[in-house]
Amino acid sequence: MAWVLKMDEVIESGLVHDFDASLSGIGQELGAGAYSMSDVLALPIFKQEDSSLPLDGETKHPPFQYVMCAATSPAVKLHDETLTYLNQGQSYEIRMLDNRKMGDMPEISGKLVKSIIRVVFHDRRLQYTEHQQLEGWKWNRPGDRLLDLDIPMSVGIIDTRTNPSQLNAVEFLWDPAKRTSAFIQVHCISTEFTPRKHGGEKGVPFRIQVDTFKQNESGEYTDHLHSASCQIKVFKPKGADRKQKTDREKMEKRTAHEKEKYQPSYDTTILTECSPWPDTPTAFVSNSPSPVPTFTSSQQSTCSIPDSNSSSPNHQGDGASQSSSEQIQPSATTQEAQQWLVKNRFSSYTRLFSNFSGADLLKLSKEDLVQICGAADGIRLYNSLKSRSVRPRLTIYVCREQPSSPALPGQLRAAGNGESGGGTPFVYHAIYLEEMVASEVARKLASVFNIPFNKITQVYRQGPTGIHILVSDQMVQNFQDESCFLFSTVKAENNDGIHIILK
Repeated sequence: MAWVLKMDEVIESGLVHDFDASLSGIGQELGAGAYSMSDVLALPIFKQEDSSLPLDGETKHPPFQYVMCAATSPAVKLHDETLTYLNQGQSYEIRMLDNRKMGDMPEISGKLVKSIIRVVFHDRRLQYTEHQQLEGWKWNRPGDRLLDLDIPMSVGIIDTRTNPSQLNAVEFLWDPAKRTSAFIQVHCISTEFTPRKHGGEKGVPFRIQVDTFKQNESGEYTDHLHSASCQIKVFKPKGADRKQKTDREKMEKRTAHEKEKYQPSYDTTILTECSPWPDTPTAFVSNSPSPVPTFTSSQQSTCSIPDSNSSSPNHQGDGASQSSSEQIQPSATTQEAQQWLVKNRFSSYTRLFSNFSGADLLKLSKEDLVQICGAADGIRLYNSLKSRSVRPRLTIYVCREQPSSPALPGQLRAAGNGESGGGTPFVYHAIYLEEMVASEVARKLASVFNIPFNKITQVYRQGPTGIHILVSDQMVQNFQDESCFLFSTVKAENNDGIHIILK
């Protein structure tokens, strides 16, 4: 019996020892050197589960991808947009990649698409004055373009076109099924659009934007497919390399903890999806004078000087009818609301407000619009909806003297009170001057009183003893606000032009 108990103890101790050894073995197998999470995820069971999960990116798969072969800056914080430095006039490759999945957009398979590459301002403030900024650049750099295609180096592009009126854009056709690379050259530098002070100013950032279109039923490339852009700064030759090196050296001096807050520098720049660039005809405000109602001066009405609030300072002539036509009405249909948005330079938001009528737009508060469109566009859209205009720098009131009944000296003195010598009120029109220059006075008078502007040779002001004083910019700057003038026209002696005499 004792022998049996002894054997039981030996067996029990052996089992305990074996159990401890097995636990020890498990601990060794799960050691840091042998454990690999990627190996575990590679097991078939995990692969099956992973393939069955829906992917978020499947619903946002862009049809194309554009990659610019230029390194991004390392001095950009994690959640900011990438910034790429370019040298002025250097050729940079933009690879046009077909990113469609099998069966996507079959209507463009085997067909050409059109892409427009633009260099535009990144700053919203400069976008609103882009036309004036580019005209100033064109004046200083006659014959030059802001953006060019390096055609000899480019691959796969067809029917390259540049519009002389669009110095910042190039367009071409290409086949998504074939290798395509467009080499671009940017000729403007960022500091050219910075107000010059003492030198060393920070240059303004630009954007490289690519918009791609397919053919419509008429064969025109107007149906939008995809748009993407990236932020750039352009330096004088070799300046971009120096700036990249400086940023890299600054990052090397930072601690490891600080470096975690910044993006790494990538060898190429991937253009990110964005809204299509507004069409050129609707992107800028037309400078052509608006049509002005015709006034019959032979019949004098009982009206005196019109109220200054009845017309918009931003419109020429008696702008009461114009301001009402510019303002959107609550009864406007969705189509009329779309037309109003395009006319007032909000083309990029037409899709967003496609179901909004005039009443719907007018119900939106400033906070709503800022949240929908961003601060700059939201405030601009709110002011446009409420017809808020900029106050003119100078307002004058002008009445045309009747040729049949020339004003006598006594009538001129009475004209200050708005009445003629016979007691009949003169009809005055408000002239709003945004620029305090003599040419602006002539242009506004021509617009209000239907005088051909190109026929006006000089504008005079009648001085003491009836002398004629040439109206200069300095004289206009010394006009008192809300001054009243009678004026007459005199034929020029040397040509078929006319002189205007303010009294």
